[in-house]
Amino acid sequence: MRIDVVSIFPTIFDALEVSLLGKARTTGLLDVRVHDLRDYTHDRHRTVDDTPYGGGAGMVMKPEPWGEALDDVTRDAESRPVIIFPSPAGERFTQATARELSTASHLVFGCGRYEGIDERVFDYADELGDVRLISLGDYVLNGGEVAVMAMVEAIGRLIPGVVGNPESLVEESHEDGLLEYPSFTKPAVWREREVPPVLLSGNHGAVASWRREQQLERTRERRPDLLSD
Repeated sequence: MRIDVVSIFPTIFDALEVSLLGKARTTGLLDVRVHDLRDYTHDRHRTVDDTPYGGGAGMVMKPEPWGEALDDVTRDAESRPVIIFPSPAGERFTQATARELSTASHLVFGCGRYEGIDERVFDYADELGDVRLISLGDYVLNGGEVAVMAMVEAIGRLIPGVVGNPESLVEESHEDGLLEYPSFTKPAVWREREVPPVLLSGNHGAVASWRREQQLERTRERRPDLLSD
């Protein structure tokens, strides 16, 4: 999968060099390219924002740099990319969204800042790819970089070969609509706290039943909105 990220803070994405995603980049499973939006400006101050038409607080990101950046990152695209802009006004990002996007061959992420990006950029981007405005949740961040980092990790780890044991992906929270069951390891007793006996029994059927019950109980307690009526 190819991933292009456009940001005014490209060094934030140095974190993608570590852990499983870093290995995936080294082996070629992920082709991540980070671009500085200011490289697409033409004034000596490398200006990417201006005051909003109609007045109001804050600044708005100018369309010209974004247009050139999007032209550049989609110019040699082998297929129509999915172009994603993090936005509190977008659709909610879920595990299902991550799994859907993990099947795409090319993702482009545009990191907004200030009061957002000139609306015409989204219209223009729709000529170059399939535009999605996506929100991590019902809160506001200073910019799109943190949201993009979270989405790239959630999506990237679902690409076959990125996670060493693919079975671990099946049992995670939200994969079947429920929260994940609790996990334990050695020692069997730690600071007077014991591992549930069923996990030491060797009875795989009983373990599976216990884990399912734990999933349901956790989901009822912490995220009842995930349970259907």
